[in-house]
Amino acid sequence: MYKDEMIQLHQFLVYVLKYLAEDDQISNDCSEYISLKISPHHIHKTKAEHKHAIFVLCKIISEIIAERDDNPIPDNVRNSLAELVIRSQKEISES
Repeated sequence: MYKDEMIQLHQFLVYVLKYLAEDDQISNDCSEYISLKISPHHIHKTKAEHKHAIFVLCKIISEIIAERDDNPIPDNVRNSLAELVIRSQKEISES
């Protein structure tokens, strides 16, 4: 995936998170994403940093949706997303 496509996906996931927050379905702390200090508008950040932010957002969104009774997400999906967050953080550290 190209960097500009990553940035577009990053922006989309931010919109999804904002939508969930507007519907008052968010009881999750987004501090992990906020601490990254990267937004889709930070085009000077590396592709790896946007990739990591995408995985963090996916993990947060999956946790929010999993809390709802009517649309559960399997634990293995949430665990896999958590592993991707860790793996992408290592990629950033190594570069």
